[in-house]
Amino acid sequence: MRTILRVDMSTLRVTSEPVPERWKDFGGRALTSAIVFEEVPADADPLGPANKLIIATGLLGGTTAPNGGRLSIGGKSPLTGGIKESNVGGQLGHTLGHLGIAAIVVEGAAKTGLYSLLIEADGSAKLERTDDWAMLGNYALADKIAATRPEGDRFATASIGPAGEKRLAAASIAVSDPKGYPNRHAGRGGLGAVMGSKGLKAVIASDRGVTGVPDHADKDAFVAATRKFATALREHPVSGEGLPTYGTQVLTNIINEAGGYPTRNFSAGQFEFASALSGENMREITLERGGNVKHGCHSGCVIQCSRYWYDKDGHYKTKGMEYESVWSLGADCGIGDLDDVAELDRACGDIGIDTIEMGATLAVYMESGALAFGDAKGALAALKQVGTDSELGTTLGSGAGATGKKFGVTRVPTVKNQAMPAYDPRPIQGIGVTYATSTMGADHTAGYAITANVLGVGGSVDPLKPEGQVALSQSLQIATAMLDAMGLCIFVAFPVLDKPEAFEAIVEMATAHTGKDWNADELMGLGKKVLTYERLFNNHAGFTAADDRLPAYMYTEKLPPHNVVFTVPDAELDTMYDFVDETAMALQIS
Repeated sequence: MRTILRVDMSTLRVTSEPVPERWKDFGGRALTSAIVFEEVPADADPLGPANKLIIATGLLGGTTAPNGGRLSIGGKSPLTGGIKESNVGGQLGHTLGHLGIAAIVVEGAAKTGLYSLLIEADGSAKLERTDDWAMLGNYALADKIAATRPEGDRFATASIGPAGEKRLAAASIAVSDPKGYPNRHAGRGGLGAVMGSKGLKAVIASDRGVTGVPDHADKDAFVAATRKFATALREHPVSGEGLPTYGTQVLTNIINEAGGYPTRNFSAGQFEFASALSGENMREITLERGGNVKHGCHSGCVIQCSRYWYDKDGHYKTKGMEYESVWSLGADCGIGDLDDVAELDRACGDIGIDTIEMGATLAVYMESGALAFGDAKGALAALKQVGTDSELGTTLGSGAGATGKKFGVTRVPTVKNQAMPAYDPRPIQGIGVTYATSTMGADHTAGYAITANVLGVGGSVDPLKPEGQVALSQSLQIATAMLDAMGLCIFVAFPVLDKPEAFEAIVEMATAHTGKDWNADELMGLGKKVLTYERLFNNHAGFTAADDRLPAYMYTEKLPPHNVVFTVPDAELDTMYDFVDETAMALQIS
């Protein structure tokens, strides 16, 4: 039986309840968004006791579904003021799945002190006071946690660094990888600040001695479907070749060549040092230093796009920096050296701050003239003030929008106050539609239009023209919400879009695992339900069509080398959620 663990920080009580019947088909993002919609007032202070932090494993979490261990963390965002789901890898998703925990709901706020939630393999759970862990960075905290665990224990964690404790709007939540490094981050939207506002420093969950996986309605059918799915993942050129070989950094040269690689605060679409930051160069350096160039961020990963970055002395520094992190802390700041980027990435991970938001923030800070583009040492010194009591640290930790206001910068690349990721929307118009209309604020993962706009996956839509972009983004946003609900990695979308048997395998895995007779329409209907909850919450919070727009300068300022602006009409953007009313009626919500 799947259960929900409720953690009341006001009373320090932990209770368990079965997943309600109305949510029995929900996992991951479907659960986080449904709970936020039903239980968090839309006008709640994101850092007040009425907000809730939800940690939910996918519907396939804890099973052997390939790439099925992703975790959703949700709440009302202190950065955007709207609903938020931040998706993360690491081992905690599978650990909770093994324990039968569908979601942890953290509510209220501790009156005094700092606490950690301990979940043991026998199913018991309790809050422990951990004041001596206050203001520890995520890496020092990981060592402290490990020292408290029994020898040979198998456990996973979610934790916050100083930025979360300081309740900074760009604070992340670190999740441990299979080796225990706290290097996978639920970065977007400031949910680390929500966790800090509750007085919760860490979640520690053990599944030591737990054998097997959750029961399947039809085990043989499930095993057959997983094999079919794994084959599709391995046979696709992106998920089976490009990502395993070069990691997410495989995209650097591709997007730079396409002219959509945002450089020096989105002032150009190509970076002259892109090849130095590329996945090809990262792989070569990593191999020279004896680093790991291929592993999964959680067990059961078939794609294995993760890696570790070692410094010049051969010591672990940070995870092999992801494409988004290398871009934001590299090209967007005019920095072209991977070791400099690694230092910034490690600092972000330890402090507990979103790398995308922080890189964009540093670029805005540089545009103000306070720091020169390309000044890696100055950027690191500024970054290390985040999580302290300094005025600059508080400003930077509050994100690109706050930093632009503080320093009088008008060219700030945000939507709903969240910084844009590593694709300029002017020469890649489909991703601009996603940025503008996503319920989450600017978020590439919400509807990854790079597939058809640049990679030729799932068809082809001219990235420089407005035609077809809204339809592309809408279908991808619906499909992504479904994948997030299942707990599947977004990178499975590449074979799903190109190979019919990959999508069929998801239908078959869901059916064999749950016993419900899923079909294609049911799966896509689940995605629509998720987006409906999110859209309605944001409407109730006061969002309007004006919030579904890119920054004004992107409609007028031409981006080299293509010298284009964003041209998708507002009237078309406003059709993105034309399915919401009908879906809401079916769900009997308003």
